[in-house]
Amino acid sequence: MTPAERLPLALGRRMNRRGFLALGASTTAALGLAACSSGSSVGSGTKIRPTSPLVAQAEQARCAVNAATTDAALDARLAEVDLGGVQVSTWAFNGELPGKEIRLKRGDVLRAKLSNRLAEPTTIHWHGLALRNDMDGVPDVTQSAIAAGSDFTYEFTVPEAGTFFFHPHVGVQLDRGLYAPLIVEDPSDGAGYDTELVIVLDDWIDGTGTTPDAVLDNLKANGMVMGGSTSSAMPGMSGMPGMDMPGMGSTPTSSGMSGMSMAKSDLLGGDAGDVTYPYMLANGRVGTAPQTFASKAGQRIRLRLINAAADTAFRVGVPGVPMDITHTDGFPAVAPNQADAVLLGMGERIDAVITVPDKGVPVLAVAEGKNAYAQVLVHSGASRVGTANDRAVEQLKMAKVTTVAGFTAAPAVALADTPPDVTHDLVLAGPGGKYDWTINGKAYNPNDGLPIRQGQRVRLRFVNNTDMYHPMHLHGHTFQVRGQNGTGPRKDTAIVRPRTTLEVDFDANNPGQWLSHCHNAYHGEAGMMTVVSYVE
Repeated sequence: MTPAERLPLALGRRMNRRGFLALGASTTAALGLAACSSGSSVGSGTKIRPTSPLVAQAEQARCAVNAATTDAALDARLAEVDLGGVQVSTWAFNGELPGKEIRLKRGDVLRAKLSNRLAEPTTIHWHGLALRNDMDGVPDVTQSAIAAGSDFTYEFTVPEAGTFFFHPHVGVQLDRGLYAPLIVEDPSDGAGYDTELVIVLDDWIDGTGTTPDAVLDNLKANGMVMGGSTSSAMPGMSGMPGMDMPGMGSTPTSSGMSGMSMAKSDLLGGDAGDVTYPYMLANGRVGTAPQTFASKAGQRIRLRLINAAADTAFRVGVPGVPMDITHTDGFPAVAPNQADAVLLGMGERIDAVITVPDKGVPVLAVAEGKNAYAQVLVHSGASRVGTANDRAVEQLKMAKVTTVAGFTAAPAVALADTPPDVTHDLVLAGPGGKYDWTINGKAYNPNDGLPIRQGQRVRLRFVNNTDMYHPMHLHGHTFQVRGQNGTGPRKDTAIVRPRTTLEVDFDANNPGQWLSHCHNAYHGEAGMMTVVSYVE
């Protein structure tokens, strides 16, 4: 039986809540994409599916003449990982944490073969890339989940330079070790710095006596926000492994919350997280055993900062050393734009250049509201910096923090000031009695969507009616945050503070079905996702 002949059988199979349609390797690539959306229309239009010729045409327009192809082999499998004196069992790409960096040039083609050696289905989402829709890695929407024991090859043109990363989009697998940086170089880059340092930040709980799936089950069973941080001052630690504390404060609030998180942050506007994490990591290492980077005084380092955490925003800085912010989520920002510290929500990336002083310094990532930090040590010649940097952390906590409101898109990438053709409100609510998080009053349904059409200027209004911040992410596009002067930064992920509304604009130039969701892994999996749906 050919893949085409198997298509009706595949379409007849019933998908569960997380989209675990388990197809074999021979059928996934050929027919999984068509099997993802059972509905044929959204609003008054017919869906442009991932298999539509319009998707292939958009990819063809991105293809460069004589583009190079970069091949990558990714095995998703069980792994024993050393976090720096802490051994954990987790899931990782090729047994590494983070996974090995993939680096290529703008306009090149990435061909990545994913071999699923896990006991559960998985996918890869290429976070931040405006790639072809059928390679976006979202079960039920752009492909079928890759069954255990099966392979799938992702192949697409990389259209924009910048700092990106990749991770699964199945359940809460993001909160395991399945992530890695993806760096797309701009051939014109390099004049403003001498070397690069990629730093991937994470909050860690897997293999510490619990798992992310157990954490989510706990949250749903208790119908409340749990955890927070303890008073531990040890770098990279925020309490005992897996010790969430259900029952702390059981008075319901106006948001429907039946418990209060102990993690609080004025910078984030209130609640700073739902889960107690025992470790905070920078490049897979706890703060007591950090990665080191050899440099010399006067050297200019381009920091590529990636927040791959599931539930933690980080305040990042180098105490006493200003950072020149050059890019937000891969797109150039107006320079010079100096900052003492930046706020990095889950899924966000920042590029910044620092000049190394004549003494070693730590690059600090303070877990906002959680009394813990991760770090990478930058040595300056013979001057080495130690691991005990509590005083520097306190200095960073007192520093002025630049948030999304402080950035402006560089003129070359700023969107034209055009009124929107269509506006969609995404009203964020929760948590409900069973830890339900919703958009527009509904939990995620991959067959629903917000209709848009090719060529439109689209405005999304994220209306946060909750008492917690939400880093909202849009797949397949970059938007421009609407600032007071109308020219905020270009991004694909942006924090929406509690009880506020954030407006973003984008051009509908990449047909298909695209997820928009909260990048808190637990909020998204508990329902705070929707589909931005191209129709014709």
